[in-house]
Amino acid sequence: MNSTVNQDYNKYIPSYDVLFSIPNKHRDYCLVIPVINEGDRIHTLLEKVSELKLHNVVDIIIVDGGTTDGSLEENYLKSKHVHTLLLKTAKGKLSTQLLCAYNYAEKLDYKGIVTIDGNNKDDPAPIPDFIKKLEEGYDFIQASRFISGGTAVNTPVSRDLAIRFIHAPVLSIASGFHWTDTTQGFRAYSAKFLFDEKVAIFREVFSCYELLAYLSYIGPKLGFKCIEMPSKRIYPKGRVPTKISSLKGNMELLKVLFKAALGKYNLEKE
Repeated sequence: MNSTVNQDYNKYIPSYDVLFSIPNKHRDYCLVIPVINEGDRIHTLLEKVSELKLHNVVDIIIVDGGTTDGSLEENYLKSKHVHTLLLKTAKGKLSTQLLCAYNYAEKLDYKGIVTIDGNNKDDPAPIPDFIKKLEEGYDFIQASRFISGGTAVNTPVSRDLAIRFIHAPVLSIASGFHWTDTTQGFRAYSAKFLFDEKVAIFREVFSCYELLAYLSYIGPKLGFKCIEMPSKRIYPKGRVPTKISSLKGNMELLKVLFKAALGKYNLEKE
């Protein structure tokens, strides 16, 4: 990208409130957890994170999309070593939530960011291994239930097939990197990659589910060092907890996928 594009790039920062934050940054890395009305699921995840003593490895940042179920009570969160609670006040969904947290993390100058969904589907145990990979110089670590050592439990058949035979292959071909689990929100990024002006994440186009697909596409395209690592993702039996409606939501994800793969989210004038 030339210098003119860098000069023309104006960051869009979605509005958010800092509901609480423990004074001072304690770690070099942070764990970002997006949530909205996760109820007991976020409590169970935080219990696992606490039992693993991950607060000794990362600062835990929860970014709330507008929870109304009472699950994010401040004293409880602090008892589980949560460092910061952010509340998204801008319009938008997951991508907007993540941008709020990423802006906050950039301000605190973290070296890298791990993200994990707040719905307790992912085992947080690999987080220290993700941090090690960041320390080794990797820029994008993607959790995968489908590679050797990974575990997929109760994944809905339609979702399993869509990831294996549509989503991951399309992004693999488009990006030039062999991905296997591209819808996974459990991943880690170096600050060097995430805040690079050529990547340009702080744009209004990233509001719903666009950011995850875009980063999987643009990271390898720009030569950043990427790797997948095994993880365990468990869906509960019965009704699947998800913010994506069955037909309309999945069609939207496919639309986002192909726009990302065709470079439609690339920074203008690249």
